[in-house]
Amino acid sequence: MFIATVPNRKSPPAILLRESYRENGKVKSRTLANLSMLPPGAIEVLRRSLKGERLAPLNPDSLQIVDSVPHGPVQAALDAMKRLKIAELIDARPSRERDRVMAMIAARVIEPHTKLATVRWWQSTTLPSLMGVEDCDEEDLYRALDWLLERQDKIEPKLAARHLDNDALALYDLSSSYVEGNQCPLAKRGYNRDGKKGKLQINYGLLTDAQGRPIAVSVFDGNVGDTRTVMRQVDKLREAFSLERCVLIGDRGMITQTQVDALRKLDGIDWITALRPEPIRKLLHNGAIQPDLFDERNLFSFIHPDFPDERLIACRNPALARRRAEKRQSMLDATAKALETVRGMVARGRLRTQDAIGVRVGKVVNQYKMAKHVTLDIQQGRFDFAIDPDSVAAEAALDGLYVIRSSVSEQRMDDAQTVRHYKSLSQVERAFRTFKSLDLQVRPIHHRLEHRVRAHIFLCMLAYYVQWHLREAWRPLLFSDEDQHAKTLRDPVAPATRSAAALDKAHTQTLDDGSPVHSYRTLMKSLTTITRNTCCITTTDAPATFEVFTTPNASQQHAFDLIKHITL
Repeated sequence: MFIATVPNRKSPPAILLRESYRENGKVKSRTLANLSMLPPGAIEVLRRSLKGERLAPLNPDSLQIVDSVPHGPVQAALDAMKRLKIAELIDARPSRERDRVMAMIAARVIEPHTKLATVRWWQSTTLPSLMGVEDCDEEDLYRALDWLLERQDKIEPKLAARHLDNDALALYDLSSSYVEGNQCPLAKRGYNRDGKKGKLQINYGLLTDAQGRPIAVSVFDGNVGDTRTVMRQVDKLREAFSLERCVLIGDRGMITQTQVDALRKLDGIDWITALRPEPIRKLLHNGAIQPDLFDERNLFSFIHPDFPDERLIACRNPALARRRAEKRQSMLDATAKALETVRGMVARGRLRTQDAIGVRVGKVVNQYKMAKHVTLDIQQGRFDFAIDPDSVAAEAALDGLYVIRSSVSEQRMDDAQTVRHYKSLSQVERAFRTFKSLDLQVRPIHHRLEHRVRAHIFLCMLAYYVQWHLREAWRPLLFSDEDQHAKTLRDPVAPATRSAAALDKAHTQTLDDGSPVHSYRTLMKSLTTITRNTCCITTTDAPATFEVFTTPNASQQHAFDLIKHITL
């Protein structure tokens, strides 16, 4: 038997109880009763009973919630990964390794941990059951990492095909992270960016598109200099990504004259970078840069024989100039005060020998990095010092002044656009901050095998790819400025300013609907109240269980709706 709903033209539909039967080999049905007059609830109970469902009275004593695990962040991460087609990006064919990699990416987007801690953490979420990795241990994840690394050379060109076309802009920068232990062959002592003195480190370079969306990552020994990594990225753009034309953007410590000379020999590769202080000082000295021109405008372009086939754009930021002057003066004052203390110690006889005085003075001038502005007179039993005004004035002339150098013609990219594109390197710096913060926790690196370190960094890059799109989709809910178009119109030299709407969000810390403004991390945390609840009916002879998911509130539903706007 079954319940059928039969429409009427101008009347409510008829609800009929019917049964099926066979006649001469044909299936027919006949009406047993008209249920139209019954309450809808009674009809629904009868309908479910005919389907074989076991029904029980609802009362507080008959229904128990026997388990509840967080689901909201998992749903957000997996929804975003589905929109971004991460599974197809990793491998077109389904496999256990692909499922494990997908689960690791989602876990790092939600709550980054070591591989052992990840296996333990995700058992308290819906992630393992949704991804089919309930039986995984850390060794399974290590094997999946090895499998992922083998596919890096196929995954990165797919990302490049999505986000880099011919004549695209590519941003590149290098960072480092410290390593625990001393067994990793990549770990070396180098320029430390983490403030961890005495720690070995590895370097990694990130290549992104113009918006800061990650495309590729390369891992290097911890003592490799920035400049030595540039041409490998150029080869990747030209050969691995098959780009005929491209503009590479790197900072002044990355693309130096040596790299410029190498890039000039390559067809189709242009670049944007900046001059170091010494060439700028030389241009000021020979009159190529005239400070008076900044009275009317804050940037101007020119050419110079020392930089053939290049366009130089001189920029001056008065606000930056004031900050640097104030900082230098505070450092000079602190240095002078400390040196006065040393002079008093020498006068009182506490420091007598020339060597002892020199050691103590060296600590002071190195602490504040002001040795270049101080003249010292150290003798046996005597010490004096003075601030060199000429040195201070020479450095002050460069305050707030920087010069962009580029091989891109003005017809292809005007001065303002060129400066804006160079300053977009801040997008890569933002990526490194996210890598190293609680959002992704790329450091400290515990792996001792070289290929595991490379796989770990690549996994973090893929997680950042997902997180980048989540952050962009969630801009209306975060403290982020939603008016991104203004970046393409604002003064490229003046300090960046936030829109009125962004300032209002920061001031009130609430959205228009009265809900709180979030950071990325707190928004993820707010989704943990969406849980998968396992319920048990205890009044039947054989207790039955079923699952119910928490209904999202308005703010949570808004977050899920915004994820639907993610596009490739």
